[in-house]
Amino acid sequence: MRITKVYTRTGDKGTTRLVGGSEVHKDDARIEAYGTVDELNAVVGIVRTLLAEGSPLDAHLGEVQDDLFNVGTDLATPEADRWEGMYRVGDTDVERLEGWIDTLNDDLAPLAEFILPGGGPAGAHLHLARTTCRRAERRVVSLGHLDPTLSQGALRYLNRLSDYLFVASRWAAHQEGVPETTWRNPSKRVRST
Repeated sequence: MRITKVYTRTGDKGTTRLVGGSEVHKDDARIEAYGTVDELNAVVGIVRTLLAEGSPLDAHLGEVQDDLFNVGTDLATPEADRWEGMYRVGDTDVERLEGWIDTLNDDLAPLAEFILPGGGPAGAHLHLARTTCRRAERRVVSLGHLDPTLSQGALRYLNRLSDYLFVASRWAAHQEGVPETTWRNPSKRVRST
């Protein structure tokens, strides 16, 4: 693909085209879904700028960015416009995430309480990526209510990715020696008099 012109003026009236050429409003559920996936990809890109050189998270997140582009393409392509051999994220991609989660989790202490977003710059931005991922997942669920032909692979991938991003945020904090902030459960707090 070669893009020679960035602006097309086709969206000046609030519409855009999906893969295959059908025109929809920019607030269409399909646009909301893949637009939020694109936003997630941008947050992941920010995280990568904060990681130490050679970090395994950078390698993971590079693959995640490719996966997210594939998820976006999947969501931007109505069933009638899919082509033979079109890549759609699925079980193999989800299993890769699960393997990464297990490997990172092996280095971490078990959770004793809920973790609040933070844990240094990389950890905090990984939490932002996690919450953006959960929003993308909700947008895909909404789209699935309107389009029963929607691939379940994208939904499974986003669900597992948010788990990965949570564990990665903990791992990044651990690697940087930054303590995590835990939720102060009111029922367990010692109250001063």
